[in-house]
Amino acid sequence: MPRMVKKRSVKAGLPPGSFVYVGDKGAGKARITVVEYREGMVREASLSELTECFPCSDAATVTWIDVTSVHQVELVAKVGECFGLHPLVVEDILNTDQRPKLEDFGEYLYIVFQAYSCTGGHCHMESEQISLVLGPNFVISFQEKESTVFNTILERIRTGKGRTVKSGADYLAYSLIDTIVDEYFIVLEHLGERMETLEDALVANPASKTLREIQLLKRDLISIRRSIWPLREVLNSMQREGSALITGTTRVYLRDVYDHAIHAIDTLEIFREMISGMFDIYLSSASNRLNEVMKVLTIIATIFIPLTFIVGIYGMNFHYMPELRWRWGYPAVLLLMTAISGYMLYFFKKKKWF
Repeated sequence: MPRMVKKRSVKAGLPPGSFVYVGDKGAGKARITVVEYREGMVREASLSELTECFPCSDAATVTWIDVTSVHQVELVAKVGECFGLHPLVVEDILNTDQRPKLEDFGEYLYIVFQAYSCTGGHCHMESEQISLVLGPNFVISFQEKESTVFNTILERIRTGKGRTVKSGADYLAYSLIDTIVDEYFIVLEHLGERMETLEDALVANPASKTLREIQLLKRDLISIRRSIWPLREVLNSMQREGSALITGTTRVYLRDVYDHAIHAIDTLEIFREMISGMFDIYLSSASNRLNEVMKVLTIIATIFIPLTFIVGIYGMNFHYMPELRWRWGYPAVLLLMTAISGYMLYFFKKKKWF
């Protein structure tokens, strides 16, 4: 089970701006993908290390630099040095437990958020921090590990379809954020399916395994909520604040992503209410099941009370008990006990006690 809070003890006592990676160390090698494009032209290159800085002076083209495996501190530090990023920005990129936020440094914007994806048939939810640096004609994206989340945007650029190749770097940043928000809905859809399955299991058989599944689902909802709620503030700031790096046309699209984030938050709140209700259903189902067991045991005990009374009388072994010498005494007592049991069962059935 992934930790909800990543260990920050490795940074304890270090001065601000210290480059220390905080997060789960990945096994993948670092990869830098550079895509330079404009309408009618696309150039793409893939590098394993940074030997020289990327020229991004041509205002007619947009340069997208995608850096994966940020656990390689030296590589991230070199990229930050090439583009003049503030040391605190590089520190935040390496600290992969950041709260989604937007910081305006004038020459560039720094945006950080959490991306979620589902793996496996039962939607094992995975998250990673993605940082974006938006400049006048470039976008730098930093990913914790290599993934396919941005493949659709890369394919759009390669084929020249859509508005991406016709717009500036701000539209590219919007496209990346929009892809992440769309992934939220896919994750929420899988979580909703898990909730429906758990509800059916709760009604049929409220076992301890089901309770554990509810707890894991609640943990996933808390984790994704920590990322979606602050993202709403980030998107609201991007569409309202007057940064020269974001054009008015792109702000319209950012407003649409903001609406999607609000929709995801509403869905998430509904799921949280349903989870609380599922805990109540589990407790009620477990209580009802215990009541059914106790009712059966009570009925059995009630039936045997008069039978025990009769057996107790004839077990006293007094010398002067007439029935002891009666030839039909034994079958008569058995018949009496059977009649009492049958009458009590009939009475309980008539009262609909079982």
